[in-house]
This record gives sequence, structure tokens and C-alpha cells, in this order.
Amino acid sequence: MSANARARLLDELSTVSRRYLASYALFNQALADRLKLYPTDMQCVNLLSLEGGPVTTGRIAELTGLTTGSATRLVDRLEKAGYVVRQRDADDRRRVLVATVPEKVAEFGRVWDRLGGGWYALFDEPADDELALVIGHMRRTVDLSAEQIARLRDVDFQEADEDRPEPAEPSGEALPSSS
Repeated sequence: MSANARARLLDELSTVSRRYLASYALFNQALADRLKLYPTDMQCVNLLSLEGGPVTTGRIAELTGLTTGSATRLVDRLEKAGYVVRQRDADDRRRVLVATVPEKVAEFGRVWDRLGGGWYALFDEPADDELALVIGHMRRTVDLSAEQIARLRDVDFQEADEDRPEPAEPSGEALPSSS
């Protein structure tokens, strides 16, 4: 493949990935609205359902990339909405664990099931090796996202932002591509 052809593919990948991320964020918002949750709260329920049991608020902070204070407020909201309960750890009564409420997680699942058929149909055509490629990409993206969240929360990164001049007024131009 020529350098020009690769550059065109990378440009197209940048454009398509930005549209993909925006469409997922907007879908996530619409689904959260339907469930009367904030998008982050909904994704926390999703992540908790993958954990296989109750977790600490510290673990929720790790899963979501939130600070422990923000994770505590998130758990407060989820508890108020009935999606989680706090319970004492049977092995260490000083620890508090957060557990999902099965009936509410099932409600979440029923909404997803009503929508999920179209999503699963996207994967009818690709061969197994193509699916493996997509899975590998998604795993690397999850890892990279966790690293980037940590960087964005890093004090040194924040201080570097403080040293930057204020941005100019928006000109109406497209955002620069991310690479």
C-alpha cells in the first residue's frame, strides 16, 4: 500500500471514528434518558453487572475513572434510583460494598434486548477472523481510554493546560482530527 493510500485511509479512519464516537455518545444519552439516569450512571450499572458481585466504591472509581468523591455521589444517585444497594462486607464489617439490584438490572437488560437485535445483526456478515480483529481493537481501545482518563486527571497534565493561552473565539471551522 502506498503512503498516499495509507494516509487517505487514516484520514477516513479519523473521520469515521469521530462519527462513531459521537453516535455512541448520543445513543448512550438517549438510552440513559429512557432509563431516567445520567449516562455515566447507566454505564456504571453496565460495568457493575460485569463484575460478578458487590464491589467497593473505590472499585467503582477505578472502573469509571472517577474520583472517589464523584464515585460516592454516583452510588448515591444509583441507590436513590433503586439500581444498587449498599451492604456491609460479611468478612470485614467495616467495609461497605455496592451491589446491583437484580430486578433493576433486568429492567436495564430488557430495554437493551428490545434494541439489541439490530446491533447483533451488524455481526452476521463478518467472518470469525474479522470479528476477532474487531474484538482486539475494542480491547485496545478500552485500555487506551483508561490510560487517557488517567492522563487527563493527572495533576501535571492539568498544570500544562493552565500554562496554555486562552483559546481564540470559535471560528466555525471543524475540529482538528484526533490521532
